[in-house]
Amino acid sequence: MALIALAADKGSPGVSTAAVALAAVWPRRVLLAETDPAGGDLVYRSAAAHGGPLNPNTGMLSIAATARRGLVPDQLWDHVQPLSGGLEVLVGLGNSEQAAGLAGLWPTLGHAFASLADSPHAAADVIADCGRISGDTPAAELFPHASLVLLVSRTEPEALARVRDRAAALAGKLNGGSRVAGPGSPMVGVVLIADTGSAAKLASQVNDMLVHAQTGARVVGTLADDPAGAEQLAGRRRGRLDKSLLIRTARKVTADLYQQYGAAWSASAHAAQPHQPHQPQPQQQDQYAPSAQQYQPGQPGQPAPQGSAQGGGRPSDGRAAGAGR
Repeated sequence: MALIALAADKGSPGVSTAAVALAAVWPRRVLLAETDPAGGDLVYRSAAAHGGPLNPNTGMLSIAATARRGLVPDQLWDHVQPLSGGLEVLVGLGNSEQAAGLAGLWPTLGHAFASLADSPHAAADVIADCGRISGDTPAAELFPHASLVLLVSRTEPEALARVRDRAAALAGKLNGGSRVAGPGSPMVGVVLIADTGSAAKLASQVNDMLVHAQTGARVVGTLADDPAGAEQLAGRRRGRLDKSLLIRTARKVTADLYQQYGAAWSASAHAAQPHQPHQPQPQQQDQYAPSAQQYQPGQPGQPAPQGSAQGGGRPSDGRAAGAGR
């Protein structure tokens, strides 16, 4: 198992939506962590498993006090809240001012996120929404502990130029000047937000650009530029979220990631526990946002009505989950 960090160079390409979408269809147990120092959105948009609002004081804010005394990976679960369909989340900070409370603790958090894979009691992958990394963001201190750093980008020429330069700089920083990931160093990948009609061609072209520029990064997949699906994932629009282009392409990205990296992640986790017998993990069900929920701006999520969209309030192939920006 692994820590997968998602980030963007600048602007609003959809990092949080991508993080929630990937976590919703992740094939193993997963913890979604809102680690953007600027603050998270889940607490404003998502309902907790009990039907009420999430607690903004339980998550990244509460973990700060624990981490100052040392952080055992299993202690992360003490600060996690399940969303209405079961997706487990570490709620982000309320605003950028609260990030001061985590000063100096980001490497400790990164180590705990990565080590959660080795827990004999409650092992899980961690998907971390790191937000924008332009400037000197402290969330970048998580990256050396990650197995994979994914840069999310749209496909406008200026966005592609920025992600190319950011990928090259990041790969060099994470690999001691070399842009080729060595043993134990995180891979750098790019996820494109693109129209499905041109996604395959764009992915090939952008990958060629990354290779030609010797960035050390590769395009690992594309997510559909699907505003309707994003609204469903955020609980603000009715519809079959499991049939949306966003979720369908998220499944393709996760499948490709596991085909390429899953064996190495599993081997790493098993190597850390040489005396533990192998226990195959059950397939994780899809965990979706309750697409029938209607949120009012600035208010926490409300419980979904019975018999709502997605086949009577619960999709046939998964559970409801919360939302991201």
